[in-house]
Amino acid sequence: MSPSSTTGAAAGAQPSASHPIKELTLRGIVIGGIITIVFTAANVYLGLKVGLTFATSIPAAVISMAILRYFKDHTVQENNIVQTIASAAGTLSAIIFVLPGLVMIGWWQGFPYWQSVFVIALGGLLGVMYSIPLRRALVTHSDLPYPEGVAAAEVLKVGDTHEGAEESRRGLMAIIWGGLSSAGFAILGSLKAVSTELSGVFRIGSGGTTAAGSLSLALIGVGHLVGIGVGIAMVVGLVISYGVLLPMRTWGNIDGDLADVVGTIFKQDVRLIGAGTIAIAAVWTLIKLIGPIVAGIRDSIRSTSQRQAGEEVDLTERDLSAKVVIGVTLASMLPIGVLLWLFVQGTSIAHSVIGLVLVSIVFVLLTGLAVASVCGYMAGLIGASNSPISGVGIIVAITAALVVKVVHGSVQGDQIDALIAYTLLTAAVVFGIATISNDNLQDLKTGQLVKATPWKQQVALIIGVVFGAIVIPPVLNLMQKAFGFAGTPGAGENALAAPQASLISQLIKGVFGGGLNWGLLGLGAGIGVVVVIIDEVLKRTTKRMSLPGLAVGMGMYLPMAVTIMIPIGALLGVVHDRWAAKQADPEGAKRMGTLAATGLIVGESLWGVVYAGIVGFSGEESPLAFVPDSFESIAYWLGPVVFAAVTAAMYWYSRKAARRA
Repeated sequence: MSPSSTTGAAAGAQPSASHPIKELTLRGIVIGGIITIVFTAANVYLGLKVGLTFATSIPAAVISMAILRYFKDHTVQENNIVQTIASAAGTLSAIIFVLPGLVMIGWWQGFPYWQSVFVIALGGLLGVMYSIPLRRALVTHSDLPYPEGVAAAEVLKVGDTHEGAEESRRGLMAIIWGGLSSAGFAILGSLKAVSTELSGVFRIGSGGTTAAGSLSLALIGVGHLVGIGVGIAMVVGLVISYGVLLPMRTWGNIDGDLADVVGTIFKQDVRLIGAGTIAIAAVWTLIKLIGPIVAGIRDSIRSTSQRQAGEEVDLTERDLSAKVVIGVTLASMLPIGVLLWLFVQGTSIAHSVIGLVLVSIVFVLLTGLAVASVCGYMAGLIGASNSPISGVGIIVAITAALVVKVVHGSVQGDQIDALIAYTLLTAAVVFGIATISNDNLQDLKTGQLVKATPWKQQVALIIGVVFGAIVIPPVLNLMQKAFGFAGTPGAGENALAAPQASLISQLIKGVFGGGLNWGLLGLGAGIGVVVVIIDEVLKRTTKRMSLPGLAVGMGMYLPMAVTIMIPIGALLGVVHDRWAAKQADPEGAKRMGTLAATGLIVGESLWGVVYAGIVGFSGEESPLAFVPDSFESIAYWLGPVVFAAVTAAMYWYSRKAARRA
């Protein structure tokens, strides 16, 4: 009998106190930790480059099953713990949407290790604690779809059979081949053997605009995962920014180099309009969720009271106790207070430290609970990958800035920089809560479907937070040293955009300094209102059509070179899924495409981390540019040819792997 087939009965069995199933194990923690290092590094790079991260649950589950199947006593619940750890740490990497702002404003020159670790760990720990009381209301007694949580559970169940072991092996190979393909193309780009971007600027009447496309296989993978709805919405955003706003804002203002004028107007004006659209879409999302969130919390409190009254509860319904949740939450306020107190020592706002720290602690406590509820519900509704986490971060940052400004009072001289930095640090803690609660309930849904023990999974989430907090700061330092962030001193031609961190820093500066162009933000908000109305009309009059406001805003805000490949990837994903629907095992065939797309993301992103190390070690901006400059014109056209060939080859491979089922 094969190792996999010995666990079939155990996997589906109901755990009991007398016959516990192997679940939270040392080997599972070790495997989860190793996967965490890989996926967290990849997510940090991808997030800094394009402002998006990818869900790690399903690929982590596939890798875990491919390894643990060689142990005869493995269980589906143990595999679930591995994906939970990796998923928590991978999701926590979204802290990069805020933390790099401290470098961008010049307050930090790098990322102080222990200070960064505590910011990330404390926010993540609170994210776990806040979402525990929501499990019964939003998972057990809810009809929310939890798309990624359900998909991960199906992968785990299939992989625990003899046939599933073979599918896990093929899925792992799809990830590996996807990774090797995208890393290989990225290496050719680093050698300057192929181009990695096509771009050009041109006039439209008295104005101008630009067109560009990044030859990034990782972005193809991202598009495949986010889907055609988000892809179309991003195209709409591109048309608004590059087809309407940019020509209008540059009309009659091109008195110098066309490329410089267009680039400057986009960064200073058009992106701010996009920020307004993102903000209004995020606010509307939160407004729609207030009712369901309040009802969910009410049900959670009722369920807890019944358990305390002596009602017998199965192992699969046992969370960490309320005493632990409340105790850890309150105890976390002390190190947060110390962290903030130390942060302002020796600065121009040190005289206000007591008031600032006290209001920040209250802000973290209250806002954290609201954010956890919102993000948990959104993840259940549309999935962790599509959840507008960056929009929540924008609202948190602006709210924090307004609160800090009121508490501090009048601002003078260099106090502005100190207050901006302090607000960013406070917002980073709350954003850590948001990232984990966005993922936590998704993982708990997976656990519910595979009959896992909630409290063990919650411990695994805490372990994942610790792993992520340890890994993220050195990767951030590596990225900052090798590439720099766009707009900061010393940033090279390959500088990372870090779009959310740049936007949030800019908005906080505007709150304190008064230099923010509220008119442009207002214009963006107006566009956002129109988009929201169209989205609501489409949802109510059609069954499948929508226009996500946040995706439209991101299409307006991000550079075209980044965003254009995402809709292309989404379209390729639709083509693959339609092909998969005609196969003998539609879900398996669709899943193979998803895993290949994940491989494309992981491979290129990991090469980005490795290349950053080479750049940092050598001190050169392009240390691997061995191909002579005379080859540049050939490389420019060779790039799209090789890119298209590799993309086609990967989809051919995923179809071939699916047919073997």
